[in-house]
Amino acid sequence: QVQLVESGGGLVQAGGSLTLVCEAYNRAVVGINAMGWYRQRPGKQRELVAFVVGSGRTTYADAVKGRFTISRDVNKDTVTLQMNSLKPEDTAVYYCNADRWISIQVPGKYWGQGTQVTVSS
Repeated sequence: QVQLVESGGGLVQAGGSLTLVCEAYNRAVVGINAMGWYRQRPGKQRELVAFVVGSGRTTYADAVKGRFTISRDVNKDTVTLQMNSLKPEDTAVYYCNADRWISIQVPGKYWGQGTQVTVSS
């Protein structure tokens, strides 16, 4: 069973930056090849933020392009989301996601517990 553990959430002012890190445990057991981040804003459905397949192919939601950067360290089984120029509308619970494959339409099967990001205006 894969376990995903997130860290790095918190409170930041608009325009600031935060870095989220997700570490995958037992990744090799189920052949994790894609890792990413989703978020759930207050009163909204969970939505894609970004994901990376393998070690380099990335996809971003339009709302975060140019501000967020996703990267993956295959050796350390971690995925990092660098969030810059944060806006109040980025306030959400951010969830790590992983599976053999992730697509824009279909998230992976495995989820972390979520980490709160709050951006104050």
